[in-house]
Amino acid sequence: MFVKLSYNGIKNGLIWIICNDFLAKFPSKHVRRWGLRFLGVNMCKDVRFYQGFHIRSPKGISIGDGSSIGPKVLLDGRKGLTIGKNVTIAYEAIVWTLNHDYNDIHFCGKGAPVVINDYAWICSRSIILPGITIGEGAVVASGAVVTKDVPPYAVVAGVPARIIGQREKKNWEYGYKARDDYSHFD
Repeated sequence: MFVKLSYNGIKNGLIWIICNDFLAKFPSKHVRRWGLRFLGVNMCKDVRFYQGFHIRSPKGISIGDGSSIGPKVLLDGRKGLTIGKNVTIAYEAIVWTLNHDYNDIHFCGKGAPVVINDYAWICSRSIILPGITIGEGAVVASGAVVTKDVPPYAVVAGVPARIIGQREKKNWEYGYKARDDYSHFD
């Protein structure tokens, strides 16, 4: 039992180091994308990870075509994180699927999967807490802390996030396309 726990600890530690200390800082977006797939992130070819990201449990993360993950974004896949197509997650946004139960005498972890649907825009320095669903086309404003599900095409802001507006429903045509990006380095 001890040997198995030690093996898992070493394996998870190596994945952490490779992902967050090597791949996150590597200048080639192609190597970052390949490495993340190798570590278990389920993602399409047309997904852009900018330098400086931080990932917890890559095997729990699934990302749809055309999505863009900005610099210093933290993605937590420990309880499951699904990101739809053509989602933009901006600079320093945080998506948690696991946190601590402040009422537990042992401060144990608790959490739930997070789903971010197609064409959502998660703005800079916003925080999404465990168990949240962000609706299609929704916008989470900069600095917002999302504690409840966000309906499709809603614009939310504040702490805790509240609906402040509606985004128009259109036939959106944006999203990252690897074939249109000719640079090899960030």
